[in-house]
Amino acid sequence: MSTPKLHQETIDQVSQRVDLVEVVSEHVVLRKSGTSYRGACPFHKGTNQSALTVNPSKQVYHCFSCGASGNVFKFLMEIGDRNFNDVVIDLAQKYSISVRTLEPAKSQALQQQLSTQEQLFEIVGLAASFFQHALFSAQGQAALEYLTHKRQLSLETIQTFQLGYAPAGWDTLYGYLVKQKRIPTALVEQAGLIMPRKTGDGYYDRFRDRLMIPIHDTRSRAIAFGGRCLDNSEPKYLNSPETPLFNKSSVLFAMDKARDAISKNDQAIVVEGYFDAIALHQAGINQVVASMGVALGQVQIRQLLRYTDSKKIILNFDGDKAGINAAERAIAGFKDLVYGGAVQLRILTIPSGKDADEFLKDKSPAAYQRLLQNIDRSEGGFLKLEDSIYSDPETVKELVHTAPLFLDWQIEQTLIGKNLNQADQFQECTQAFVKILNEIPDGSLRTHYIHGCAQRLAQLNSYLIPRLEQDLRRQLRQQRWYSHKRVDTPTSTLQIAETQLLQIYLHFPQHRPLITEMLEEADICFSLSHHRQLWQMIIDCPLAQNAENLFRHLQITCTELPELSGQLSHVLWLDQNAQVALLRPTAIIKAAIVRIQLIMTEKKYRYWRDLWEKIDLKNNPDLGYYYQTKIQGEQAQMQALQKQVEITFTDLVEISDDQDRDWHEASDF
Repeated sequence: MSTPKLHQETIDQVSQRVDLVEVVSEHVVLRKSGTSYRGACPFHKGTNQSALTVNPSKQVYHCFSCGASGNVFKFLMEIGDRNFNDVVIDLAQKYSISVRTLEPAKSQALQQQLSTQEQLFEIVGLAASFFQHALFSAQGQAALEYLTHKRQLSLETIQTFQLGYAPAGWDTLYGYLVKQKRIPTALVEQAGLIMPRKTGDGYYDRFRDRLMIPIHDTRSRAIAFGGRCLDNSEPKYLNSPETPLFNKSSVLFAMDKARDAISKNDQAIVVEGYFDAIALHQAGINQVVASMGVALGQVQIRQLLRYTDSKKIILNFDGDKAGINAAERAIAGFKDLVYGGAVQLRILTIPSGKDADEFLKDKSPAAYQRLLQNIDRSEGGFLKLEDSIYSDPETVKELVHTAPLFLDWQIEQTLIGKNLNQADQFQECTQAFVKILNEIPDGSLRTHYIHGCAQRLAQLNSYLIPRLEQDLRRQLRQQRWYSHKRVDTPTSTLQIAETQLLQIYLHFPQHRPLITEMLEEADICFSLSHHRQLWQMIIDCPLAQNAENLFRHLQITCTELPELSGQLSHVLWLDQNAQVALLRPTAIIKAAIVRIQLIMTEKKYRYWRDLWEKIDLKNNPDLGYYYQTKIQGEQAQMQALQKQVEITFTDLVEISDDQDRDWHEASDF
């Protein structure tokens, strides 16, 4: 739901009323430890049961293992993958705080929108109950038989997933919701359940004579439906349209039921179809979600990666050509994460083109579990079972090939149907390999795959392998040369110095006068745009004199601006390394000021030097002398500042381990 900008008064009221300890306790078991509370961090998997510290006085949290930190808004945004406005609105509703926007008209529209959203949740929930009831009625007998016999689902599974049946009549659901429940027609249409007749004289049900599969959000609320036909009519599956509750690209089917198992097993399995996911859950393999036939988007990937510490995602699509194409579509949205190593992606292709549901019927849950257990021992290629083993479900114990990593799978896909003895096909595969290899940023990993690609192209000819490796490297160098783009590194001396000044200003209030005085004395302005924006917010804040109020105000304001919050997270929320690095605030302030002065002086030196190089000295000797005077002055200043930098650096490195330990134990960050 898109909401207008919230009034600062509403944000402040929510911030003051909500207790972070109470909110975190809904997700983590907290124990009192001194003036703070400690518990296991929900943002990473680990054995440390006290990694997360919650400070009730500052209303902030911090994990000393993974670095997660923030206030109550950021905690709920991260744990639920939600935006700032939605979090504030939910908390306001929970604590009975009126929601205001910056304009009264927008506030009225927001209240109406919030009321509409709640009504839509209720309408979709009523429809789900209606479909469930119809499934167990006489008219749903064929659908129930389909589920229990053909799909071999238990009544418990049917109830767990709230499966139902949409009767064959044109306006059965319409009559129930509109005529019986007196729900406005416009709301039922907005929920995606009915459609206007082309003649303009009424509405008819979107889903008719279909097996109904409710789609839930992460809070287990029904938001949409997938409807499967029970005969040969088209389309085979009919999904709800986009609604205020349902965005197909941001929802994963069964995510609400899978997230705990994903965390426990440290892996997420993504299948294509509803019934693949349902069948695997029934088999006790609960770390499974379904993509509903679309490419996995960034929102969906973030949902999955939040619950797996090793970032392991396994795609299990059908083994036929359509399934292969579906797998490629699913991967398209996050290939860069895979190549960069942020996601450990593997492809599980079931033998003989079967999907997971069919495999479970022919084999057993234990056989599927063995496929998963053997994934980490993959040597590349498709997952296959020997025919002799495959023919006997009771003896499926040995797997000779296992699910490959995504890159291995890509390489094998390239080779399918190709005759490397034919020059044109050999060249085609070589070019495809170069394209794949060029996407790998890590040098050692790229070397590994260069060797593997050369082996495949050489077809077991050991004499050709080193020569093909050299050829692949040569083509890679050429491609990188022509496609080279300059990449600016985010870390710089200037950025570090400005960051340190802002960190100390915010987290060590007693040093604020010194920082302000030295900045004014040296006539220094922050150079980086996000640092300038933060400094301007500090200057403009009426609470600037109150340390706690300023800190909270800035955290809330920046959390409301996701892009700025991301740029300033290292300033607003200190990780353990930053805390240790700032053990000598006064010395660090002086060192940072000197470094910034040195950078400014170097820029002035280059400016005057460039001007001097461009003039005609014969015709402008006086101007040349003036420029030389400026150049020499800046050089002298640079030498003096360089000596100060060396002195302050020597002073800073003298931080003892005792200071580190004492500060860590005493600090509530």
